[in-house]
Amino acid sequence: MAQWSQVTQLFQFLSHDMVNDLYPANFPIDVRHFLAEWIEQQIWEDFEPGKMELEARAKHLLDQVIKLLQITSEQNSSIVDKLKLLQISKTLAYFQPQPLEFAVLVRDILRKEQFLLSNYPQLSCPQYQPKPTAPNITMDQLVNKVLEIQDIRQKIHVLQEELNLDREKFEAMVPQGSVMQNGLDPSKEDPQKNLRICIQQKEYNLHSMAVTRVHLLQECVERLENYQDDLISKLKIWCYEQHKAAIGHPFDDNLHPLQAGFEQLLEMNAKLRQEVCLVGDPTNLGLKEKLTALITVLVRSSLVVEKQPPQVIKTQSKFSASVRYLFGDKIAPGKPALLKVQIINEQQARALGQGGLPNDNVGELMNNTAILEHNTATKSTSSAFRNMSIKKIKRAERKGSECVTEEKFALLFSGEIHVTGCDYPYSIHVISVPIVVIVHGSQDINAMATIIWDCAFAEPDRMPFVVPERVPWRQMCNTLNIKFTSEVNTPHKLNDYNLLFLAQKIFDKHDICDFSNMFVSWSQFNKETLPGRPFTFWQWFEGVMELTKKHLHCYWSDRLIFGFIGKQHLHVILKDRPGGTFLLRFSDSEIGAITIAYVAVSENGVAKVQNIMPFSKKDLEISGLGNRILDISYLMYLYPNILKSVFKKYYIGPAKATGSGYLPFTLVTVAQAPEMNGPPEQTMQSAPTLHSPETYSIDSAAANSPVSMAQYPGQYPDPFLESLLNNNQEIPFDMSESSTMDYGEFDILP
Repeated sequence: MAQWSQVTQLFQFLSHDMVNDLYPANFPIDVRHFLAEWIEQQIWEDFEPGKMELEARAKHLLDQVIKLLQITSEQNSSIVDKLKLLQISKTLAYFQPQPLEFAVLVRDILRKEQFLLSNYPQLSCPQYQPKPTAPNITMDQLVNKVLEIQDIRQKIHVLQEELNLDREKFEAMVPQGSVMQNGLDPSKEDPQKNLRICIQQKEYNLHSMAVTRVHLLQECVERLENYQDDLISKLKIWCYEQHKAAIGHPFDDNLHPLQAGFEQLLEMNAKLRQEVCLVGDPTNLGLKEKLTALITVLVRSSLVVEKQPPQVIKTQSKFSASVRYLFGDKIAPGKPALLKVQIINEQQARALGQGGLPNDNVGELMNNTAILEHNTATKSTSSAFRNMSIKKIKRAERKGSECVTEEKFALLFSGEIHVTGCDYPYSIHVISVPIVVIVHGSQDINAMATIIWDCAFAEPDRMPFVVPERVPWRQMCNTLNIKFTSEVNTPHKLNDYNLLFLAQKIFDKHDICDFSNMFVSWSQFNKETLPGRPFTFWQWFEGVMELTKKHLHCYWSDRLIFGFIGKQHLHVILKDRPGGTFLLRFSDSEIGAITIAYVAVSENGVAKVQNIMPFSKKDLEISGLGNRILDISYLMYLYPNILKSVFKKYYIGPAKATGSGYLPFTLVTVAQAPEMNGPPEQTMQSAPTLHSPETYSIDSAAANSPVSMAQYPGQYPDPFLESLLNNNQEIPFDMSESSTMDYGEFDILP
């Protein structure tokens, strides 16, 4: 909303006609005002007239604008604004047949605003600088100001007592003063006159101190409000980061600094309310009402979900969660706070800000009550909900192709609390992150896709639980990278070439281009199956993560797995390698499997690439990958030139005799010897280039190769990269953080 804030200050320099031209009748200035923050958070620059592929995205934004105007109208207390916003929402429906025109209109308005801001020198004046907020206002400063007010109050009290005594003394001197004024002894000082001057001076000082006291109170209330706004913003950031942590983003879950801030604000508010009550409100500033409103907001923000529930919950299964009260032990004695939990759907979550708690139950939840209890050791007050269970769930009517794993719910924690120092109880509540409720384990992967999309692409302070239908590829590839490394628990990240191949996979494009500004839809992620496959992109990618996490973690972390590579690239990089050279790649035809591709050479010297049948999770549970590689005699060198003895560290020897009388046995992997009588187009001599007219399927979608493609040893250049360079193809990713391989610990083929 920073741009709108500056634009409104600029209006005093603009004519009425200029403002009207800036905001036409079909997009009134009221829309810009009431939805300023939301409008500036969206991406409008992508829209261009005629770009029909963006029409669905434009329609989504238009629908959101209309919906937000209706919600704002319902929440507005002014009947005039309420009716005006409703009328505007109906007017915007004019764009429904042509939403792209609406998106271009908003883009042009924002551009005009930016042009005006850049061309008005008045904006460099101090009055147009952003208003300093709480980061520049420390709690120590606020405490010192309150101490100053208390000190002035005490001085006023002392001075008032002295003034009362002087006035009483002056009144007693009036008869004597009248005799002296008759001139009996004009050479002597008039004590009545001196006392009167002294009284006048004290009255002036008293008035001056009272004015200073009121000004300080006003300043402290403003500082308190700024500091509180900043603290609540920090709490929202903490909650947002907690939400993002579900996909692997770093997250500091320490709530103690925030609790300390909440407790200090509660104490400062109580002291200021005391001072305001003592001084009254002679200038009608409304300080008491403002402080009451501030503490209401503070208390209602004091409940936070410290431990979120699982985001995919199966009915009849146990789960837990906990909430924390950020005022520590500031619960009125003898009045325990009982919290309860209920399940709410998306519609109920959106209605929370408009009034009371929902009455309709959309699910039956067991063990849904707990007491807020104070822990003296940790100095925290929290409620732990253990052994909760969803007995049944009532689902909303599905639209179109929506399935049950796309429907989001949440847990609503609520209760009534008596805060120490406050006159009446407060109703408090907080909702959890979105959850998906399933009834069978087979729904788990699709439900997790819904959660991943929500956690990765939800915006701060969104309307529950709105997420975009399409996101830029640069956001998607960052999400996949973070999710993979956190799930596998490895420092070995996907490099730029892995992400390039992932883009080719999800967009079903085999050419090399810049995907960074392309948009990935939810359907492409986990609704539409991959071409020629019975599974979606996410189902395939999740299978790779699961296999790597449980059976290939060490191999991946040691950079022995090439991982994600397609047949096209596979043939190019292996065509000049000696017989027996092999690499490990994830299967494209099966979910959660890894295969060995190797160079086989026939008796007449013809070489071609062979692929051994993929090893699944069950296969690797029977015999590890290291054993299988060492068992196959014609596998010699891990690409590009590492002796396969590097896998000896993973070899598990035969079982020892147990003394039971039975002889132990050993399973040995035997791969069928390659037959080299295939058609010539399969041989390595005729392997296709990137520009071959032959069509080759892309095998998989991204991972980390054992050697960064840009940094192979000089004597073993990557033909794939050479092909790109020779054809002036530009790699669309920055390789500054690409992974490289340390060959120092491996035996290298001389």
